[in-house]
Amino acid sequence: MPAYGFAHLRDRRHHPDVLEYLKRIQGTLDPFHGRFLIHGPPTAVVEGSWPGSMVLIEFPGMAEARAWYESAEYQKILRLRADHISGDLVLVEGVGPGYDPRERAEKLQAETPRQRA
Repeated sequence: MPAYGFAHLRDRRHHPDVLEYLKRIQGTLDPFHGRFLIHGPPTAVVEGSWPGSMVLIEFPGMAEARAWYESAEYQKILRLRADHISGDLVLVEGVGPGYDPRERAEKLQAETPRQRA
């Protein structure tokens, strides 16, 4: 199943270190078959608010996503971004083909204790 690195970056700045990070990040992704699906604005906020921008990187699986993040090459450049842009980064496994949210609802319902009226 694919996995994703999702970042919510709240205060983007075009500091020279960030520009260097952008020049070097693809080289850290290539060995793990990572590719950008979303990289920054524009966004159309249709519910709530969304301060900042987002980045979404796809990997073949969670093992590759973790290996990329923990790799020596990525760790060498991480501070170039993290020292200048605050945000959150999560690694998350995607859903496979044929995913049906009704099955998830049924599983959650089975796990939820019945409430008495």
